[in-house]
Amino acid sequence: MTDAPLLIACPACHGLNRVPAARLVDAPNCGRCHRPLFDAHPLALDAAGFERHVVQSDLPVLVDFWAPWCGPCRSMAPQFEAAARTLEPHVRLAKIDTEAHPALGARFGIRSIPTLVLFRQGRELARQSGAIGAAEIVRWARGHAG
Repeated sequence: MTDAPLLIACPACHGLNRVPAARLVDAPNCGRCHRPLFDAHPLALDAAGFERHVVQSDLPVLVDFWAPWCGPCRSMAPQFEAAARTLEPHVRLAKIDTEAHPALGARFGIRSIPTLVLFRQGRELARQSGAIGAAEIVRWARGHAG
């Protein structure tokens, strides 16, 4: 990995930070709010958060499109949480509740849930529908994130 700076959105204040790629593993903090840029938990995103974290950030972002009434979504939630502990800081994990934010689900043609979509700078890299375990999430994300 090079030392080129990456633009990373803070999960707390959503401010954008430039972090050298080689320093991702050094537990960087936000320059604005001084909170950690990574906390090993998926972020809950709305439309504004999606633009900031998925479109404007340089990190790959793995998004779980889900709904609270969905049994497979609820059973996959702890697996997705465990995958965040393994994949961060090289891949950010986020969740979008398609009931609360139906426009985001429609924007990406989400037809079934849970659906995982891997993005880099707002561009879709890969998609996986159906509940899967943490190890498979990690393997799949690493295989497509490059």
